[in-house]
Amino acid sequence: MNKRVGIEAIGATSMGTTCSLRKAAVVIFAAAIVGSTSLQAQAAGDTGWEWVVEPYGWLPSISTDLERNRPPAGGASTDTRFDDLVDKIDGVFLVHAEGQNEHWGVFTDFIYLGLADSHDRPRFHTETDLDMRLFELAAVWSPGEGRYRGLEVFAGLRYIDVDLTAQLVPENPAFNTTSIDAGDSFSDLMIGLRYSWALSERWGLTLRGDGSLGDTEGTWNTSAVASYRMKRGAWLFGYRYLSIDLQARDSRTDIAFHGPMVGYGFVF
Repeated sequence: MNKRVGIEAIGATSMGTTCSLRKAAVVIFAAAIVGSTSLQAQAAGDTGWEWVVEPYGWLPSISTDLERNRPPAGGASTDTRFDDLVDKIDGVFLVHAEGQNEHWGVFTDFIYLGLADSHDRPRFHTETDLDMRLFELAAVWSPGEGRYRGLEVFAGLRYIDVDLTAQLVPENPAFNTTSIDAGDSFSDLMIGLRYSWALSERWGLTLRGDGSLGDTEGTWNTSAVASYRMKRGAWLFGYRYLSIDLQARDSRTDIAFHGPMVGYGFVF
């Protein structure tokens, strides 16, 4: 029989029937993904390299479905609001870094998020842990004039390390405790597009879309990020959606992140 574990964190209302996550990391590879770095270059005629480091925060709702392909049987799902999730966070770290010259560039993104949760239900108790790390490294080609402007094509590696465990403990001692362990590492080839507009002297907008395939069953990412340029950097505000489909051992896990982002890009 199948076992499903569902989680929605940050922005959803609680419902459901069992399991939460303990270390959810990803914010993942980053999420890179503030990586839609929308900084409009400050020296359009300069052929040297310009570097940007962007620490950022992401407040996503997290939906997780875990499906077990063989016994033991059981099932659980949990929906949690973001304000209820804060005390469940074990750790979080997100950063995006990028460098570009006139036509070429490179970026990397790293996300870590750890969560732990437990619930008491009418007939059972659940405990869930999720640890996730996401790393991206890609080369960027800008065919147009000026860095961080117009159409950009990028390709590279997306690496995901997931440790997801869920435990269902029945109140009736006649029934056994059911456990699921979906931990594994995955490497994908990633390819995507970005397009950046200079809306005014200070404001810019970047749209990004990409996908990756390889060890995973597919990951999909989209984001929209507005930038407000300062003297040596820019404030970043946006929204991102990331979906990850993982097949590990005897279970399959679908994880979706979606929510607002905010950060600051330091230009060097």
